[in-house]
Amino acid sequence: MSHSIFDMIFCFFSPKDFPKLKNDAFLRACHGQETNHVPVWCMRQAGRYLPEFREFRAGKDFFETCRSPAACCELTLQPLRRFPFDAAIIFSDILVIPQAMGMDVQMVAGKGPTFPEPLKEPEDLLLLQPKVDVNKELGYVFKAITLTRHKLDGKVPLIGFTGAPWTLMAYMIEGGGSTTHSKAKRWLYRHPEASHKLLKMLTDVIVVYLLGQVAAGAQALQVFESHAGCLGPVEFQEFSLPYLRDIARKVKDQLKESGQDVPMIVFAKDGHYGLEDLSQSHYEVVGLDWTIDPRSARERTGGKVSLQGNMDPCALYAPKERISEIVKKMLEGFGTRGYIANLGHGLYPDMDPENDSGEPPSDIRLGDSREGDQTTKWFLHSQVAFFS
Repeated sequence: MSHSIFDMIFCFFSPKDFPKLKNDAFLRACHGQETNHVPVWCMRQAGRYLPEFREFRAGKDFFETCRSPAACCELTLQPLRRFPFDAAIIFSDILVIPQAMGMDVQMVAGKGPTFPEPLKEPEDLLLLQPKVDVNKELGYVFKAITLTRHKLDGKVPLIGFTGAPWTLMAYMIEGGGSTTHSKAKRWLYRHPEASHKLLKMLTDVIVVYLLGQVAAGAQALQVFESHAGCLGPVEFQEFSLPYLRDIARKVKDQLKESGQDVPMIVFAKDGHYGLEDLSQSHYEVVGLDWTIDPRSARERTGGKVSLQGNMDPCALYAPKERISEIVKKMLEGFGTRGYIANLGHGLYPDMDPENDSGEPPSDIRLGDSREGDQTTKWFLHSQVAFFS
């Protein structure tokens, strides 16, 4: 059955009367509250490592899939049928925002996201939509969230997300992925005013986009600053952090007016130099990559926020016994309160979801933050069975 027929079948779902949430461990951990187990989810948990994902997406254009609410719903639910995650994250892509602003973005096989006509000079900003009708341009994401929230049937919370302004700016100027981001950084040094103009434009769209996701049913939001690592501390302070703070503050101010409390997560990959600042940027949770020591992160954030992360995805290539040691050390470092177990980045396509050895060894079971007599969910088994 085609995506369009699926979409017609499910078009009657509306963003209200959602099923009651049955597992709120993830949301409680976001707020630093006690939980019976350490909640687990995984960045890129709906991805190419799953054979059913590859089969479903075979022969289909990536962004065409992103524009199908039914397809996004199905891909979001697939990993939950295999593994008992404590949260789902809607299947979409951060680059739908540049598309909404009028840029052509294509997913090229063997190359990744590609902008045939990237931004080259400040005058190219005139080619972008000056005012984006977010509901019109990105309504398919909102429909996907609403549909998925209903189809989850309250099993776990649903996370919405966006790329951060600097990360999106880098893609829009580089024309795709980059190891140096020299073209985008050239703008920061040569055209700082134009850079701030673009970052402000992106921020304005992102705020409306995130509010739309909440209105559609998202129960938490994550902001991905995937390219923080190519900035130094000074550039981060000027071109990234202010916009991350603006997004969180503006979204929360709007939600507060309607009596909503939706936790927000900021994930600045390789931005270890900004950890203290990120912990004071209006986000409930700071996501960490694997370059940060858990105990150090706790000390540097001073208990102001919950933490999420941060196992190196490549650790999954290790023997099972070694993985067990890594996980145990990570959990002991973070503690069990105000903590969400995750990887330090997304799952890689060549990881094997069938590699499951069953129950965890007894020395990996950790008590909760109250008495130590409760069992934390087996992180490896709960997140992805091949961890164990």
